[in-house]
Amino acid sequence: MANVIKLRKGLDINLKGKAAAEVVAVKAPGFYAIVPDDFTGVTPKVVVKEQEYVMAGGPLFIDKNHPELKFVSPVSGVVTSVERGARRKVMSITVEAAAEQDYEEFGKQNVSAMSAEAVKELLLNAGMFAFFRQRPYDVIADPTVAPRAIFVSAFDTNPLAPDFEIALKGEENNFQTGLDALAKIAKTYLSISVNQKSAALTQAKNVTVTAFDGPHPAGNVGVQINNIAPVNKGETVWTIDPQAVIFIGRLMNTGRVDMTRTVAITGSEVKKPAYCKLKVGALLTDILAGNVNKDKELRYISGNPLTGKQIPANGFLGAFHSQITVIPEGNDVHEMLGWIMPRFNEFSTSHSYFSWLMGKKEYTLDARIKGGERHMIMSNEYDRVLPMDILPEYLIKAIIAGDIDRMEQLGIYEVAPEDFAICEFVCSSKMELQRIVREGLDMLRREMC
Repeated sequence: MANVIKLRKGLDINLKGKAAAEVVAVKAPGFYAIVPDDFTGVTPKVVVKEQEYVMAGGPLFIDKNHPELKFVSPVSGVVTSVERGARRKVMSITVEAAAEQDYEEFGKQNVSAMSAEAVKELLLNAGMFAFFRQRPYDVIADPTVAPRAIFVSAFDTNPLAPDFEIALKGEENNFQTGLDALAKIAKTYLSISVNQKSAALTQAKNVTVTAFDGPHPAGNVGVQINNIAPVNKGETVWTIDPQAVIFIGRLMNTGRVDMTRTVAITGSEVKKPAYCKLKVGALLTDILAGNVNKDKELRYISGNPLTGKQIPANGFLGAFHSQITVIPEGNDVHEMLGWIMPRFNEFSTSHSYFSWLMGKKEYTLDARIKGGERHMIMSNEYDRVLPMDILPEYLIKAIIAGDIDRMEQLGIYEVAPEDFAICEFVCSSKMELQRIVREGLDMLRREMC
């Protein structure tokens, strides 16, 4: 059995609308969009024109600062639009999928015979490097910097999170091949849950396997790094999500780019929550049509309710997301006496609501903040739910104050915005902690780079 790390801090949020353990067939969407903003830290330079034909695996844009870093199309077809915003910022690149798919051929690879440089070069050419993120700064990894280690979290503890073992079925060989490729670049750590039983996880080769037991955010890769091998100033580590590891394995085994994810359609407003197969950037209009309740205003989220990105009903699947969530917006709710009312059907981290007497009940939460932003209260409420060896409230104050020296001392090199999502959920001051952390990381990156 792998080394087990028990985490006691944290908070599980049990929401209604978890996906049933079945993969349903859906019609392949006709349009796919890649959004440069999904790839934090990248300055995009578009290399295609509207009405140009691209192959699956062909580049759509590159990073101006690292031209070798390519971002590729998930499908072959015609580029229908390159949408730009203020100051000609690239908002999205949309491709209409062709009836017959054509692929860029990169050649089948024998990973065991490849060098680290050969693996990295192939990943850069095929657009797979776009799925690596680095600590510090939580941005797309710098291909010119050698990482100390690579971390993969094979489980997710966010609300309504998909079960990776469902995505892993039938992909065990590709997953191991992907891990083999990562191990060529740097020492690779695979984190699993104590509840996962798949041999592809518990007996994974060429990696260090660590099992975690505890509430959310135990599945966050940042929490795992902090408990296995913390990031110090001057060090760089890379992270990659487990389904992207499968992408890499497919590339090595077939010579083609296949960015098909197993996506969980979840949320209290979804009629039949289940899993389906979708490529990165897929249009979700037909996927959600007829499968959501229409009697109220809804919030559509690419990702999970804590860290996901709000999208319109006709939005696209985010590059890093394996989950779509639909919850009530809450604009039509008017409560007498507001939060003072005693209630049994609302989730609370304190005993101010009587819902704590109801056991492990599934809750329906909407998108309301339920209060306005106010002065920060130092009550250790963040520390109770964040199992990292940092002082989260003091770090947030240092970021707000712009005190870089203090930010470094308090561990900003180890964190990402997602690590503070659960703190944001319990925050009685209603502060946008993820935005604050993102701004702090961007400020530090500008100063240090």
